[in-house]
Amino acid sequence: MGLNKAKGRRFPLLPLRGLLVYPSMVLHLDVGREKSVKALEKAMVEDNLILLCSQSEVNIEEPSHEDIFRIGTVANVRQMLKLPNGTIRVLVEGKERAEIIQYTDNEEYYEVLARELHEEDNDNPEVDALMRTVLSQFEHYINLSKKVTPETLAAVSDIEEPGRLADVITSHLPLKIKDKQDILETIDVGKRLEKLLDILNNEREVLELERKIGQRVKKQMEKTQKEYYLREQMKAIQKELGEKEGRAGEVEELRELMGKQELPEKVKEKIEKETDRLEKMPASSAEGGVIRNYLDWLLALPWSNRTEDDLDIHKAEQVLNEDHYSLDKPKERVLEYLAVQKLVKKMKGPILCLVGPPGVGKTSLARSIARSLDRKFVRISLGGVRDEAEIRGHRRTYVGAMPGRIIQGIKTAGALNPVFLLDEIDKMASDFRGDPASALLEVLDPEQNNTFSDHFIEIPFDLSQVMFITTANTIHNIPRPLLDRMEVLDIPGYTELEKLQIAKRYLLPKQKKGHGLQEEQLNISDEALLKVVREYTRESGVRNLEQQVAALCRKAAKRIVSDDTEIITIGPEDIKEYLGASKFRYGVVDLEDQIGAVTGLAWTEVGGVTLMVEVTVVPGTGKLILTGKLGDVMKESAQAAFSYTRSKSVELGIDTDFHEKNDIHIHIPEGATPKDGPSAGITIATALISALTQKHVSKHVAMTGEITLRGRVLPIGGLKEKSLAAHRAGYKKILLPKDNERDLRDIPDSVKNEVEFVPVSHMDQVLKHALVEQTGVH
Repeated sequence: MGLNKAKGRRFPLLPLRGLLVYPSMVLHLDVGREKSVKALEKAMVEDNLILLCSQSEVNIEEPSHEDIFRIGTVANVRQMLKLPNGTIRVLVEGKERAEIIQYTDNEEYYEVLARELHEEDNDNPEVDALMRTVLSQFEHYINLSKKVTPETLAAVSDIEEPGRLADVITSHLPLKIKDKQDILETIDVGKRLEKLLDILNNEREVLELERKIGQRVKKQMEKTQKEYYLREQMKAIQKELGEKEGRAGEVEELRELMGKQELPEKVKEKIEKETDRLEKMPASSAEGGVIRNYLDWLLALPWSNRTEDDLDIHKAEQVLNEDHYSLDKPKERVLEYLAVQKLVKKMKGPILCLVGPPGVGKTSLARSIARSLDRKFVRISLGGVRDEAEIRGHRRTYVGAMPGRIIQGIKTAGALNPVFLLDEIDKMASDFRGDPASALLEVLDPEQNNTFSDHFIEIPFDLSQVMFITTANTIHNIPRPLLDRMEVLDIPGYTELEKLQIAKRYLLPKQKKGHGLQEEQLNISDEALLKVVREYTRESGVRNLEQQVAALCRKAAKRIVSDDTEIITIGPEDIKEYLGASKFRYGVVDLEDQIGAVTGLAWTEVGGVTLMVEVTVVPGTGKLILTGKLGDVMKESAQAAFSYTRSKSVELGIDTDFHEKNDIHIHIPEGATPKDGPSAGITIATALISALTQKHVSKHVAMTGEITLRGRVLPIGGLKEKSLAAHRAGYKKILLPKDNERDLRDIPDSVKNEVEFVPVSHMDQVLKHALVEQTGVH
C-alpha cells in the first residue's frame, strides 16, 4: 500500500453525471454542485489538474465512494466561466488515464490519491490490422448512421496512435456509460481495439435492423397515407354525389330513418341496440348483413301508421253494389261493422270467412270491402302452404331468414289496419315442417293477435286492427279450432237471373274494354246472354260465363277488323255461330218418364249438381251390385234403401223373394267421378222401387234426402246449391226432407216462383210425388 501511495498523486475529484471524458478529448462541462465547484477552484489554485470520474448512477446528487468508478481521466482545466444562473462552465482537456487509490478526508470537496496509467507502445502488425478494421467498420457505421458526420471520419483517419484512435471513436458512439467506462478501463491497446470492434459490429447490426424497420414503417406509412388520401377523396366525391360511405354511412342512414318515424319505446330500444352492434362490427363480417336486413325490416314496418276509415255507410253501400250484384249477407255484415265503428270509434277488426263455390266473387268481394272502407288491401294465397315458417317466419340464425307472410303483407300495406285477405284457407296442408293452420290460430284470434309474435321480428306486433277475410270452397277441410275463430258467411251460387244481370252489368263491359271494343260496337241481347247461361255453362259461379262472354268479344273483334263492320249485334240465334253447338241441354233432362231412373241432387265444392241414379233388375242369384265409384257412406245408403224395399215388398206389390231370384245393379253415372254422402238415400230407394214395380218416375221431379231402414227421410245440407242445380237443369218439383223446410227462406224468389218445393218426412210421400201412378200409399 505504501508503494502505491508513493507512486500516487493527490487530485481534486470531479464526479461526472451521464458523461465520460477520454484522454486527448477537449469539451465543455457545466458544474453546479458545491463540492464540484470547490474541487475546480482547488485545481485552478494549484496546477489546473483535476481527476474526472463518472458516476455509475446519474440520479445520485451526493455520490459516495462506491458510486464513483475507480478509473477516470486526469484533465487540464483550460478555462472557467461563471454563468448568470450560478453554474460554472469549464473547458477541460483529457490528459491521462488514472486509477483512484484512496480517498482523503476532505469535507469541502472530493480529494483522492490516484496513480496515472500510462499506455504501452504497441507497435506491431496485429494492432495495425485492428486499427484498419476499426476504421473500416467505423466508416460503415457512419454510412448507416446519420448521427456522425463524414468530417469526423476524416479527422479520425489522421490519428496514428491506436489507443487514442479507440478513445476518439468510442467518444463518438451513442453508448451507455458502462460500455464507455469499459473502454476507458481497458489499458491494453490491442484489447481496447478488439472491444471497440465488437461494439462497432453490434452497433452496425442494430443500425441495419433500424434501417430495415424504418423502411418497412415508411412503406406502411406511405401505403396508409395513400389509402387515407384516397378514402378522403372518395368521401369528398360521395359527398358531392350525395351518397353515404361504408358502414358509417349505413349507420347514419339508419339513425336518420329512425328519427323520422314514430316508433314504440321497445322497438326504438331494439333498433338502437342493433345499430350499435352494427357500428362496432367490421365491414367484412357476414353478420353485419344479417343485422342490416333485420333493421331494414324493423324500420319498414308500420308500427304506428294507420289509415282513417271512411265511415260513410251510404257511400260504402254504393261501392259494394257497384262492384258486386246480389251477395246481400256479406254486404250487410260490412255495413254493420261500419255502423259499430262509427259509434265505438275503435273496434277490433272482425275475422270473416267467405265460403262458397269457385267463381262467385269471394276474392273480388274482399277487394271491394277494402275500397268501401278506404283501407289498404293485401292478399296472400295459402293454397298448398305446408311450412309453419311461412306464417310465423324463420329465426334470424338461419341463412336467408325472412319474416312470415303476415308480417310481409303488413309491410306491403304500409298500415296497421288493412283489409287482409287469406285466400284458399281450406287448401293448406301440414307435413314435417309443421302445421301452418295451427300457426294461424294466433293470427285469427282477436283476443291474442294484438301481440302477434313473428320468429324473425321477435318484437310483438299488433294485428288487432286488421280486418282479416278468409276464403274457402268448403269448411270441411278447415280445422275446427281455426273455424271457431271466424265468422262464416256462406256465398251460394247464382240463379239464372242473377247470372244474366252479372253478365250484363259487369262481365260484358269488362270484356269489351279488355278486347278494345267501344260500347256501341257490340250489342248482345238479354236473350242471347240467357242462352249462353243455360246452354253453355252449368256452374255455381260466373267464371265459365266470363270465358264465354270473352269468346263472343274475341269473335266480334275479329269480325270488326276483317269485315270492316261498324256494329255487331248478337241475338240468341247467332250464339251457335259464335260459340259452336250448345254444351248442355236446357230444360227437362229426360224427354219422357223413366222406369228405374231418378234424378237426385248433390252438393260439391263447386256448387250443387244433379245426379242420375239408375237401377236394373236382372234374373240372378240375389247379388246387389253397386257401381259408379261410390264412397262408403253412399254404399251404406244403397244397402239401407235395399233393406227398406225388402221390408215393404208386400205393401209395394213386389215378390217377397225378389232378392233371391234377381241380381240388382245400382249405377250412378259419371262412373269416373267419386261420389259420397247420405243424401242420395231416397233417390236410390225410389229408383229401386220403380225398377221392381215397373212404375214410371216423373221426369219433372228431382229429390234429396237421407233414408232410414223404416223409411223416414232425414235432413241434409246444401239445399240452396242443390235447388239452384235443379232449377238450372229445368226440374219443376223438388222433394226435400221436412226438417229442411226452414232452409227455404234462403232460396231466391226467382227459383221459388218456377220450382215447387215439396217437404217430405217419409218414403211413402216420396213415392206418392215421384211415381206417375200412385202405388202402395197408406
